[in-house]
Amino acid sequence: MMLAAATAMLLAPGTLPGQASSSSSSSSSSTSVSDRPATAPAQRQSSTSGPAQPSLSGMLLETSEPLFDLAASLNVCDYDTDLEDSSPVRMEIREELNEALAGSAPARDSRDALCTYVRQHRLANSGQDLAQYVSLALYVTQPPELAPTVDETEMPPDSTQVVNILPLVRSFGEAVHLHAIWIKHRPEYEALVAQLHNPLALMIRDTNIFLGQPLSSYDARRFVVLLEPMLAPSETNARLYGTDYFVVASPLRQPAGTVRMEQIRHTYLHYEVEPLVYARTSAMDRLLPLLRSVQQAPLDFTYKSDIVALLSECLIKAIEARMIDGGVTRPTRPSGTKERADLERYDAAMSVYEKQVEVVRRAAVDHDMQQGWVLTNYFYGQLIQMEKNSTSLSENIGPMIYGMDVDGERKHALQIDFLPEGSGDVIRRAPRQPVGMDLAEMKLLKKDYDGAEEIAQKTLTEANGDHGAAEYMLGRLALIQGDPEVAITHFEQALKLSKDPRTLAWTHIFLGRLYDAALTQPDRPKALEEYKAALAVRDAKPDTKAAAESGLKQPFTAPRREQAQPEDAPLDPTGKAEKDAYRPDAAK
Repeated sequence: MMLAAATAMLLAPGTLPGQASSSSSSSSSSTSVSDRPATAPAQRQSSTSGPAQPSLSGMLLETSEPLFDLAASLNVCDYDTDLEDSSPVRMEIREELNEALAGSAPARDSRDALCTYVRQHRLANSGQDLAQYVSLALYVTQPPELAPTVDETEMPPDSTQVVNILPLVRSFGEAVHLHAIWIKHRPEYEALVAQLHNPLALMIRDTNIFLGQPLSSYDARRFVVLLEPMLAPSETNARLYGTDYFVVASPLRQPAGTVRMEQIRHTYLHYEVEPLVYARTSAMDRLLPLLRSVQQAPLDFTYKSDIVALLSECLIKAIEARMIDGGVTRPTRPSGTKERADLERYDAAMSVYEKQVEVVRRAAVDHDMQQGWVLTNYFYGQLIQMEKNSTSLSENIGPMIYGMDVDGERKHALQIDFLPEGSGDVIRRAPRQPVGMDLAEMKLLKKDYDGAEEIAQKTLTEANGDHGAAEYMLGRLALIQGDPEVAITHFEQALKLSKDPRTLAWTHIFLGRLYDAALTQPDRPKALEEYKAALAVRDAKPDTKAAAESGLKQPFTAPRREQAQPEDAPLDPTGKAEKDAYRPDAAK
């Protein structure tokens, strides 16, 4: 199975898996969307107060003081995005911060130090710039400590780039009495939470009705929406941490208190759809040829190299298209009447309505296809059939994937004239061209092993290069070349040098497979240690867990090598003989 994207990536970024629970009544406010009693173990509880927390399978709507502190700090450092469209409370808090700064020289000094740090760590992409601070806020304790709750190796990679801002935020918070400002405006935050509760609950209900899925159908998972008015309404951030999905959203000024619900729903669809897709990862190898057809599309590198990520996003795009109402009022079925004329008028109105809406929906599908989501049209047709049969997505996902005419879809995709890079993308992601080790991964996908090795070797000579990723790449290349001893050497170096959870987990898995099958004398105890170590790394992707657990259940057996594949063979970085044995994660 190809290793899937983070959903992360999914979209942009999101919130508090690493925060310690707190008994302080001032930490945050929350409301349950599912009305279930609290059953969450202590280590999984968020730092909230107010109504009783639902079970981990429930939906939560919350606020967070650590997130507020980071957001307020950015606001005094020229973070003005969407200021005119933000909730009035954002401007009120900014004015109070300005008053505190005007009356205190130490506060201004603290602000200056803070803003210098922010400027020095500014990224070219504004969304990613904000994302690193949002990620950090989710892994720190409550004020005034504001300390990381986990080891740096367990934090989101982007957050580690700005973790040293925490002492500056603490000093700034003390100088301007930020906690007092938080307490003062908590009623306004709670009012915004209460205002969003019903629209969010309705969105979840309607989405589940369309999918035919029961509410909170996956146990031990959460879908959490964090509301933070100090951030820009246009910059909704979403993240997947372990089995929990988080969205950070900001309310709009007009309509008052509303949010960009379509962006929250997009993340919720990932929450519902991804478990169904990951359960079929064993069928993904046959879909690999589709990756060739999107290499020129304006997609992020992740979707060009990971078939599971591409398929999931295309299915979600199709669902979103089917749920478009087109801005047309749906006719109301007459109730309590048996008059044939009334029913005929309703049927005629519905026919007109469906035709009008279908035009809008098809236009959305065509746009998605031109953006590179080449399976959107296929899934759109499958969803229409699902609706006609009154069945659920969970019942249809298997036939959708296993019954796909891959060659037909690939040929269809090759006929698409993709939009140029920089054109509007509904997921608000700037297309990224692979460079460095990402480019090496792409070359590996295309079976350009010499090119991949050249980049990896060059990376090892660079002082700031990702040496862990380079060693990991060289280890996989050694496997492809049939040199397990060299592979082990590189993998052991990767374990020493890498901090990326995915790289570490799959390095352990490859070592386990080598100890099981690739050495002259198999060493099952060592293999078991490696599989256990892979699980201990806590990479969030289901395929990592599945591979490690499979290794624990039974020793891995390497397949025999076969003759080289023709040029039009499925896009498999290691060739048919090794595809199940040494599956490199092309998109870490």
